[in-house]
Amino acid sequence: MPDLITPDLVALDADLGTEKATVVRRLAALVAGAGRATGADDLADDALAREAQAATGLPGGIAIPHCRSAAVTEASLAFARLSPTVDFGAPDGPADLVFLIAAPAHGDADHLTLLTALARALVRPEFVSSLRAAGSPAEVVRLVQEVVAPEPAAAPVGAPAGAPAPTPAPATVQAAGPATARRSVVVVSACPTGIAHTYMAADKLTAAGQAAGVDVHVETQGSSGATPLDPAVIRAADAVVFAVDVGVRDRDRFAGKPLVQSGTKRAINEPDVMIREALAAADDPNARRVPGSADAADEPAAAGSAGTATEIRRWLLTGVSYMIPFVAAGGLLIALGFAFAGYGIALADPTSDAGDNYGTVWALNNTFLDLPTLAEPVEGLRDGFFGYLGALFFVLGGAAFGFLVPALAGYIAYAIADRPGIAPGFVVGAVSVTVGAGFLGGLVGGILAGLVALWISRWKLPAGVRGLQPVVIIPLLATLISSGIMVVLLGRPLAAALTGLGNWLTGLSGTSAILLGIILGLMMCFDLGGPVNKAAYLFATAGLASQTSGSLVIMATVMAAGMVPPLAMALSTAVRPRLYTPAERDNGKAAWALGASFISEGAIPFAAADPLRVIPSMMLGGATTGAIVAVSGIELRAPHGGFFVFFAMSNFLLFLLAVLIGMVVGALAVTVAKSIGRPKTDADPEDAVDTAHVHSAAPVTQPARA
Repeated sequence: MPDLITPDLVALDADLGTEKATVVRRLAALVAGAGRATGADDLADDALAREAQAATGLPGGIAIPHCRSAAVTEASLAFARLSPTVDFGAPDGPADLVFLIAAPAHGDADHLTLLTALARALVRPEFVSSLRAAGSPAEVVRLVQEVVAPEPAAAPVGAPAGAPAPTPAPATVQAAGPATARRSVVVVSACPTGIAHTYMAADKLTAAGQAAGVDVHVETQGSSGATPLDPAVIRAADAVVFAVDVGVRDRDRFAGKPLVQSGTKRAINEPDVMIREALAAADDPNARRVPGSADAADEPAAAGSAGTATEIRRWLLTGVSYMIPFVAAGGLLIALGFAFAGYGIALADPTSDAGDNYGTVWALNNTFLDLPTLAEPVEGLRDGFFGYLGALFFVLGGAAFGFLVPALAGYIAYAIADRPGIAPGFVVGAVSVTVGAGFLGGLVGGILAGLVALWISRWKLPAGVRGLQPVVIIPLLATLISSGIMVVLLGRPLAAALTGLGNWLTGLSGTSAILLGIILGLMMCFDLGGPVNKAAYLFATAGLASQTSGSLVIMATVMAAGMVPPLAMALSTAVRPRLYTPAERDNGKAAWALGASFISEGAIPFAAADPLRVIPSMMLGGATTGAIVAVSGIELRAPHGGFFVFFAMSNFLLFLLAVLIGMVVGALAVTVAKSIGRPKTDADPEDAVDTAHVHSAAPVTQPARA
């Protein structure tokens, strides 16, 4: 097997720039220059895309940017000992040791095992110290090879000669001391690429358990496969720790167990705290538990509690996140249809007996060899080549848009009941459209379908029919129950509520239009991609299908207000950089592009670090922009894209001016607020999943910070 690292992939005491993106690109150039990647830029882009999901800086001055990339032809490690150091987002400061771990998109298990062996070695202080003391690239190569491909003598008894040190999964630690005092915790670790953080989190938690006198059994759901924990080990465990940045496979195995959950980065940074939290959860009858059929009756009925609210939020955001691609694809295709054929493409064609619009008639009855021709001019409509091309875009966009509510409901149900919820969720979403309940019906119906599917999945059926439960019984009964309730009980009230809400909002004008803009602007900036933001966006995109003047103004208002937070934070970091940390200043640079593209989440890092100053300031800026757009009557026929869909705006210059005014107002407000007093900086990992246990610096016997 070719070596993972060679001397030409090592740079010692090198100045590779002052920003992590520059360092990653220089290391990617080393990999490509050695003939191990087809292009340095493609590899660097993939590594930086992974970096955007969660920073790869680790405590102790280490960084491990890593990725799977189609550009990689041979699994590789590029190493740099930096001078000066560069901030990779670690809580304790910048990094001087950087490994770029480059794996092929479909890497073989042997190479991936070696890559993960390196990741695990980086938690050992003696290995890190030897890297800092290395006097030559050849010495670095030797140190790394000793870790990823040790001599046969180091292999366990019975292992094939020359085999690398195995990755124990599951891992078990048994502390010294009386057996009666020993407690047990099971751990699942997983990250998006499954190469580095997965195994480092596992080893950190294992070491913390050993120090605490706890048996720790680890299942790493990584790229080199996973060995499931023994069911008997799970049953005997006192608590479960999920250190994951992605979903847990076969989660129901842990149903009913006390649960502590966070991202892998927190497990790397605070493993001892998480072990203490797990032990405290095991002693707390009201602790959060893994949902599922086992011990379901023992779960506390936390109606209205933070746990219930968090779960509902997760369900809704899952549905919205899966729905957005349909909205983006469909809405942008419709906007392109208008750009090529004109807005008249949506008008009814008088020659159609079925009352179809021009887009449908032309797309289905004409071809590029038989282009449509208008018998007499129609205002706002072009025929010929561009008319036919616009008709195709319009019809395809309409088809994609038709999945908006079914996808919303289907994936809300999926978030609740996993795969058994998808079919009943999609069907109840389609039924919601049929009965006129729209996106409100999708929200309610998706939750209903998911809960019904989850309930049926817990039925204890005879062994002879158990195999039919997921493929026949659950889809049939859950669809019948949820869709039946939607038609008989919920459809009409929800349709009336949706119609009333739409009529009220679209009927606002003058002073009332200012109020509309303020309300929508506040909603878009309140939680920056959270449920309130998504509710405003969902209402706007659902109304976009009608193409009425009021709905188009609402779409323009929502998009403009949603662009303000990242742009305002970018401006503030540029004007008063001393108010922000180096990492925040880097985020500010990226926020320019995110804001211009209508990605409100670009402001989340700032809001998470200082919510009391950032969020009200962003709401002020968003409300200002929303009011200007709404009172000006600017219309927008595209659901996403920011400034880049200028062709779909009725008055782009005024739209631009409104966004710029809101940006300045928001930036001024947050700059003044931060100048009044600096908040205490928290070195919190940004990838935690469970907000109930995020970054709690206090002992676990005290309430965790929400």
